[in-house]
Parts: sequence; structure tokens; C-alpha cells
Amino acid sequence: MKQKRFWVMLLLVMCLVQPATVWSEELEKSAEVATSPARQEECPGTFGPILTDTTVPADVGALELQPFWYFISVIDSFSPSWRRTSAGGDFYSFGFDLQITYGAWENLEVFTVIPMAVNWASSVNEPGPSGDRSASYGGFGDVNLTFKYLLLNEGPLAPAMSAIFATDFPTGHYKRLNPNNLGTDELGGGSFVFTTGLNLAKWIKPFIFYGNLYYSMPTSFTNDDGKQEPRDFVTVNLAAEYPITEKWIALLELTSAWDAGRLFGPHPNIEPAGLVSILPGIEFMAMENLSFAFGVNVDLAGKNTDATVMPILSLVWAVH
Repeated sequence: MKQKRFWVMLLLVMCLVQPATVWSEELEKSAEVATSPARQEECPGTFGPILTDTTVPADVGALELQPFWYFISVIDSFSPSWRRTSAGGDFYSFGFDLQITYGAWENLEVFTVIPMAVNWASSVNEPGPSGDRSASYGGFGDVNLTFKYLLLNEGPLAPAMSAIFATDFPTGHYKRLNPNNLGTDELGGGSFVFTTGLNLAKWIKPFIFYGNLYYSMPTSFTNDDGKQEPRDFVTVNLAAEYPITEKWIALLELTSAWDAGRLFGPHPNIEPAGLVSILPGIEFMAMENLSFAFGVNVDLAGKNTDATVMPILSLVWAVH
């Protein structure tokens, strides 16, 4: 009788212990799945800003083609006192830039931008020597070559950070200009421009934030007006994306450039300029390797430069 009671008690204990053990194992499995990298929420894929540079370099061996189509309309001119004045005529430009990006090796990408533009002017207040008040001219602009290296991956608090080093080459037409072209044949800046700086990016759900801080140093050059000693300048760009759906993303950018003195070389002989612009836009993720973006850049304030409105369309095609 005692032996029978023993086996009954043992059976009851096993029935009670077994569910608790199974439940404990299930909890452990759930915790492992929840904390596994595959289940951690990731920043959604986007096109990225149009004018503000992104932070994370392309993957090793990846090749991306990104054309830009834009139309510039000069609305006014900004005076030295930041006031809007007449532009002195109607000036327009249609441009096409091609950016080619390649993931050279781990955490490093290199890209080049090849710009082309057609400029035209009409109803100009001061005609050329021939008396014409309209003209047009087209060609290549200044080619850019940029290296981008990832310094820091994004963490729970820290943003992703990369360093860039870029050079603009004076490949655009900038001297021996024809007065009858009314300035439309000026397609380049005339100097080598060496730029270094930082890119930042941070996902704070649901927004994705970007920032650029660059310092650029142009070299001296000679044009039709003689020896030019341009100023160094600082670029500060900010951008934010808001994923509306998986495929549609809202975009807002604030870009700016500020002339300074010179770290090296003679004292500048060009008046300082400044410009602040805003760009609202929309992005569409068409496929895994193809996305589009459209925005309108509007110059808000500036001095010693033009005030423009620029619709711009771009796409990114990941070739490999």
C-alpha cells in the first residue's frame, strides 16, 4: 500500500514540475528571439537627402549611379546688406549632374560628380557690344571628386559619423568670356577647391536626421578681371526625413554657405557672400535598387549672390 502511494505522489510531482519547466524554457526562447539582431528594429531604407550628403558609405564593390536634373530661375539678387534687388534681366539654367559612387573598400566610398548645364539670358538691362539682350551657352562645369570614410557607427545615443575629403577641379569655362554671351558662358569657378569636413546621421524614430559641416579652401586663379583671391567658405547643411509609408518619405533640407577669410594665401580680394536655402521634397522607393526624389530649393536669404528657385529631380540606381 505504501509503495502504491509513493508512485502516485511521484506522478503528481512530475505533472506539476513539467509544465513549469516547459514554461521557463519558452520564456528563455522568447527573450532570445526578442533580443536577437534579426528581430531588432532597423532604420527604414530611404533615398536620402537631395543636396545634403549622406553619412554611411556604400558597401564594398557597390556601384551607384545618381543623375540630377534641375532648372534654375534667378528671381532677384541679394545685395551686400542682405536685401533683394533686381537681377537685371531674366536668367535661367538647365542642368544635368551625374554622380558615380563606388564602395572602394570597407567603410570607404569614392564618388565623382560630372556637371553639365545650359544657361540663357533674356531681357537683359545692359546689352552686350552687339546690342543683343539675349544669349545662351552650354557646356561642362567643375568636376568634383570626393572620398568618404566612416568614423563611427550609429549607436543607441551616438550618431553615425563619417569624414570627407573632396576636390573641385576647374574644368568649367571661366575665362576668355565673350561679352555678347551676357555671362551665360561662365560655367566654372576657376579654382581648385579643397574641402574637408564631417557628415552625421541619426535615426530618432520616426525621423531620420542628417548634418554636414565642411570647410572649403579655393586656390587663387586668374580670369578676365585679373588675379582673383577667393575666400574660404563654410558649408552647414541640415536635413530630416519622415517615412510616411514603406515607399513614400517626406524630406526637408536647410542648406547654407558662408564666406570667411583665408587660412592660407594672400588676403582675399572678393567681397564675402552668404546664402541660406530651404528644400521641401518627397521620395519614392520604387524597387530595392531604384529610388526617386523630387524637391524645390528656394533661396531664403543671402548677400552678394543670386536669389533663385530650383526644382530638382534625382534618382539612385544601384548597379551592383
